[in-house]
Amino acid sequence: MLTFTARDRLKLLGGGASLLLAGCGGGSTALPPVVTETPPTPTPAPAPAPEPAPAGDTGGLAAGSLRDSFQTDFKIGSALSSFQLTDDNLSAGLTLSQFNSVTPLFQLKADVLAPREGEFDFAEADRLVDWALANGMEVRGHALVWHEATPAYFFQGSRAEIRARLETYIRTVVEHFRGRIAIWDVVNEAVSVDLFSGDQGVGPDRRTEWFEAVGNADYIDWAFLAARDADPNALLFFSDYETENARKRVWLLEILQRLQDRNIPIDGVGHQFHLQLNGQAPLILDAIDDVDDQFMGLINHVTELDVNFYQNPGSCWVSQTNCEPDIGPVAPVEMLAAQAQLLRDVFDGLRQRPSVTSVTTWGVIDSDNWLNTNPIERFNYPLLFDREGEPKPALWAIIDPDYVIPTQ
Repeated sequence: MLTFTARDRLKLLGGGASLLLAGCGGGSTALPPVVTETPPTPTPAPAPAPEPAPAGDTGGLAAGSLRDSFQTDFKIGSALSSFQLTDDNLSAGLTLSQFNSVTPLFQLKADVLAPREGEFDFAEADRLVDWALANGMEVRGHALVWHEATPAYFFQGSRAEIRARLETYIRTVVEHFRGRIAIWDVVNEAVSVDLFSGDQGVGPDRRTEWFEAVGNADYIDWAFLAARDADPNALLFFSDYETENARKRVWLLEILQRLQDRNIPIDGVGHQFHLQLNGQAPLILDAIDDVDDQFMGLINHVTELDVNFYQNPGSCWVSQTNCEPDIGPVAPVEMLAAQAQLLRDVFDGLRQRPSVTSVTTWGVIDSDNWLNTNPIERFNYPLLFDREGEPKPALWAIIDPDYVIPTQ
């Protein structure tokens, strides 16, 4: 059962004034697992840049239009990297102009913060976090435990040694940002991805390097306990992708129940909605409703939102064969319309669910997003702003209920 503290936090957040591997859209066939968060090759950091000037009106979009449209509903977040903090970067400028929350894309992951045991480098993470806070935005700490971004030394030694190493890492990182980062994705993508074996599928726990090194999923408990110890006031989340898949969601709910039965401190669930154009909003929103129904008091966040313009067979993800052809540098109007309608329906549904207190798009402009290079390199149009930073029909559709979505 949840503690009073978690429920109380939810009430406070829900009543406040302002306040992603590829998942298929509801009803479509699930794709084989692929990594959504492969960090870009870090670019050598320039000398600290001046803060970008807030972008002015863009395509008729006034400063603050996006975040202000949801000021009584939830935070609107973007994902950024520290190398984007230059005075001419479109994504940084739009973040200042239109968003009120920031998720560092990879600066807060273990392979960046602590590539060698006992050595920490917070420089780029501090730069991005301080920039966001100086501009009135909250920061999401992403992510303390993610098997795809964990140096090999974490898995060496006995269970006791692995636990001590993990706890030391989490306490060091969370204490470093205490008072600056109030929301952490503590464990990321730990639900089983064995969705293709029917009743023989192995769940609920994903057989990651963490699971194999520890021998079971106890590392999840250790991570949450260490994070709570390091910052009792931070909100702690379990984050995963494809929560809109009903079978995978059963495993997610099983893990959440296990954590609560053990009195592990957890405040919320992060849903990585990597959607497809044929997604059905009611099925997507079931992910929120099922958490609400089983765990009254847990907060729901949408942590990685984008919409894939391609529907690839499994072979495209596994071996990069039989992929749909590149649709080219100009998105078809009918596809932009489908994206706009899907996101309008999803955002309308999120507004109606008070447990949702934050929604983050995985990047700002279309060229930021991982889907341009995964599973192969092609033009994709997953986000709310195009490559020139202009608002797309999807953006107008979610902020203006009277906007007529163009279909030709």
